[in-house]
Amino acid sequence: MARHWLGLVAAMWLQSINGTNSNFPAYSSELKRILSISQLQLNNLAFASDAGKLLGWISGVAAARLPLWLVLLIGSALGAAGYGVQFLFLAGKIRSLSYWHVFFLTVLAGNSICWINTVSYILAIRNFPLDRQIAVGISTSYVGLSAKIYTAAVAVASASDPLSRAKEFLLLSAALPLIACVAAAPLTRESDVGKSRRLVAGFVTLFVITAVTGGFAVATSMIPRALPPKAVLGGIASFLVLPLVTPAAEAVQHKCLIVENDEESLNPGESVAKDAGSEGGGFGEEIEIPPLLMVRRGEFWLYFLVYLFGPTLGLVYLNNLGQIAESRGSLGISSLVSLSSAFSFFGRLLPSLLDYFFSKSTRKISTATAMGATTAPMCGAFFLLAISRQDFALYISTAVVGICCGAITSISISTTRELFGTANFGVNHNILVSNIPIGSFLFGDFAALLYKKGRVDGQEDCVGERCYQTTFLIWGCLCVLGSLLALVLHVKTEKLRAARR
Repeated sequence: MARHWLGLVAAMWLQSINGTNSNFPAYSSELKRILSISQLQLNNLAFASDAGKLLGWISGVAAARLPLWLVLLIGSALGAAGYGVQFLFLAGKIRSLSYWHVFFLTVLAGNSICWINTVSYILAIRNFPLDRQIAVGISTSYVGLSAKIYTAAVAVASASDPLSRAKEFLLLSAALPLIACVAAAPLTRESDVGKSRRLVAGFVTLFVITAVTGGFAVATSMIPRALPPKAVLGGIASFLVLPLVTPAAEAVQHKCLIVENDEESLNPGESVAKDAGSEGGGFGEEIEIPPLLMVRRGEFWLYFLVYLFGPTLGLVYLNNLGQIAESRGSLGISSLVSLSSAFSFFGRLLPSLLDYFFSKSTRKISTATAMGATTAPMCGAFFLLAISRQDFALYISTAVVGICCGAITSISISTTRELFGTANFGVNHNILVSNIPIGSFLFGDFAALLYKKGRVDGQEDCVGERCYQTTFLIWGCLCVLGSLLALVLHVKTEKLRAARR
């Protein structure tokens, strides 16, 4: 009974250290300095981190043919190589790396994230057939904790100069996922828990633990010096261990149900039928759409564009957060990265909370509508950045983008399953997220060109609100378009849903 819970805890641990791409703003300025590259070339390195997702479908194919533990170890090995060699370069152990060598290594490291994500998604989806959205939401919320974990670990080292901090981020990005994957590999097995009832006590326990963990992350991000760095890191480590009590909580409920069933005469068939329909699923459960057929469907391309003008745009903003903060005269780059991570944590958890508490409602909001509603606040965040250069606008907008990106990322996993089924989920979802490198290249390079145009003659870097003002206005308008396309997707999917009833 405890095996599937341990698998979910393993997925939570894996996700908590798998957001290594969110560390890029923390060391990007040093890469720019050492490689003597332009802002446009630096942005292409940010694109390279996302470009690994173009080959993310390979991890989905591998997961269908190889044991999950082996898929996990392959992914961690790719990350260790990609980030590890870059660390050796910054540390002066390797002196012959060119810009294109670093570009390739960044692609390799970015691809490693897909392998670990694929294993985590499959564990949550297949081990919890009646609670997929809840299990996926809880586990993926821990990706939002990644930047907080890495920032707290670097803060413990108390590195004073930017180069030392950059090296520490890269070393941790190489080593920590490898250690976690080796530790979690024995737990990454699928378990058949049946479909007789929803697992209430375990998820309530996880909701409480996750909410407290997120609250701790947000509080220590909003007030950076409230606790010593060692206390912050120790607190996060303790909260990561706490989910191990979940099997015990579910076991207690299971015993109570056995006693209750002994005392009452129930109709087992009625109970099973009632619980089996409680997921409130999508029409994707009735069909399984292979990848080649999926990319020929109109709803896929609508979905693709909604994601492109929503979370992908937000990720481009977060990738450029270091340069954005510097151009506005803000020195709190690490605190901004930590803040975006903490709010992303809650954003990823929010859809699961809503799904859990409103699962019996007769008027459930479609995932397409939820994606559109969650994209809308990002429009306001970008417009706020365009009209105000105050620090409060930067912090508020970063928090809004973090929570919205996290929520849409969580919702999208259920959307892919509902639209195209579960059998080919690993490949289908990785094809969808290939829009991330495309958006990173298009939106990021456009922002870099405007940044370059805003420089004053003789200055190496652009300083002032003009550097990103036009960019923010355009990004805000694209978010509006994304929200409208989500409504179109809702109408189209509702028609398909009605036709299949």
